[in-house]
Amino acid sequence: MKRSFLRSEILPLFHGNRSLALGIALTSLFIMAALLSFVWTPYDVTALDVSTRLTAPSTTHWFGANHLGRDVLSMTMVGARISIAVAFIAVGLGGAIGVPLGLLAAAKGGLIDDIVMRFGDLVFAFPALILAILITAVFGPSATNAIIAIGIFNIPVFARLTRSAALPIWHKPFVQAAQCAGKNLTQISAQHIFPNIRHVLIVQGTVQFALAILAEAGLSYVGLGAQPPIPSWGRMLAESQTMISTAPWLVLFPGVAIFVFVLGLNLLGDGLRHHYDPRRQRGF
Repeated sequence: MKRSFLRSEILPLFHGNRSLALGIALTSLFIMAALLSFVWTPYDVTALDVSTRLTAPSTTHWFGANHLGRDVLSMTMVGARISIAVAFIAVGLGGAIGVPLGLLAAAKGGLIDDIVMRFGDLVFAFPALILAILITAVFGPSATNAIIAIGIFNIPVFARLTRSAALPIWHKPFVQAAQCAGKNLTQISAQHIFPNIRHVLIVQGTVQFALAILAEAGLSYVGLGAQPPIPSWGRMLAESQTMISTAPWLVLFPGVAIFVFVLGLNLLGDGLRHHYDPRRQRGF
């Protein structure tokens, strides 16, 4: 049973799909580092050791140490945990609310459709950074408020995509047959519409995950994300920007981490798109 599933579902994903394989490899690297940071890091990320401040990369500190003597490798590992957690929850929140709204808009049309679309226009008028500033002005800066800001921004993204992907399917013969069989709009959306658009949503989810990583780093950079002493890639960049000439490794490693992780997610999304798009599979 497991071998049959492996041959029929898993192995075809990687056939001639180098983007997917590389994307999975890169993203898995950061996910494993984040999981490992829960049980082990080379050094305590909250411990201060002035004697090792601004230590260059060496066998003792592989990524060097920052201006407070904290190990950069340990901070990068914990920063991966924070970035993944914020992005995962924010994108999950956006999808959990946006997908049902998009299905509802496609099924009902009319006034419901207009309300959902205008809500999207309203949210898009306030970028995630501006929304985060508004939220933190009321509740204070924190990772939770960053999640809320990024999650709210993702709701109309998933709602619009779900609506646009679902509308053509409502005119398919099998949906009309389901209507004739007496199924209501909720049953048709759950049993017939959503299964036919889930692949589009999965691909978009990887793209939004990458954008959420960048958004979290940007919010942390300006002090609106995770607060000290919790490390985050964006704040690591902000704290080290004045020391680029004297300690470039402080900028290099968190910057490379953001770049490689986002690259891996984009490759993953491109690989999934290549797999699920029949036109690409035929070589068009």
